[in-house]
Amino acid sequence: MDKSHHVIEIYKLLHNLYPNAVTFLDYKSPYQLMVAVILSAQTTDAQVNKVTPELFLQYPHPEELQSAKVEEVEKIIRPTGFYKVKTRNIIGAAKVVSLKYNSIVPESMEDLLTLPGVGRKSANVIRAHCFNKPAIIVDTHFSRVVKRLGLTSASNPVVIESDLLQITDKTIQTDFSMVVNIHGRTCCTSRNPSCKKCILSSLCRNNI
Repeated sequence: MDKSHHVIEIYKLLHNLYPNAVTFLDYKSPYQLMVAVILSAQTTDAQVNKVTPELFLQYPHPEELQSAKVEEVEKIIRPTGFYKVKTRNIIGAAKVVSLKYNSIVPESMEDLLTLPGVGRKSANVIRAHCFNKPAIIVDTHFSRVVKRLGLTSASNPVVIESDLLQITDKTIQTDFSMVVNIHGRTCCTSRNPSCKKCILSSLCRNNI
């Protein structure tokens, strides 16, 4: 079985196991998801979801956030950690969106990567969930699972993304990313993975 067929088999099993895979971040607009993904660095999505309601109440659009007082934003997002850097990034991203893109979060990877705090992973999340663009979303959970399954041997997220793009049909790329991510969070964990209970045990090509 080549890797593309291997992906399909994995996807079928995981899609049946997690039929409603969606992003774990709460948002109502591309602007809100942009801010949320920047805040999600080095913390949990659950923690981000605790602070964003107040943040978006105070700054509902990029115009308000780009002119916000730094200390007020820091106070709100402090629980997410690295709050000084994150404050600088979300205010900076809001400013770029407001001034360069007429307050509309851009769709292209090239444009999204110009936003402070937005890397390829974050850009792919935005493109996939806001603009319905096919995307391989590489985070630590996704990386761990696809390496254990033998779909890539790379450690660099950019290379992992490239490897998976080559063997994953565009029609399932986003959903494949999400179900693999969930599986990494719930079963194929970093420590003590539940291999005996894993639905993918017969397809797993890696010794753990």
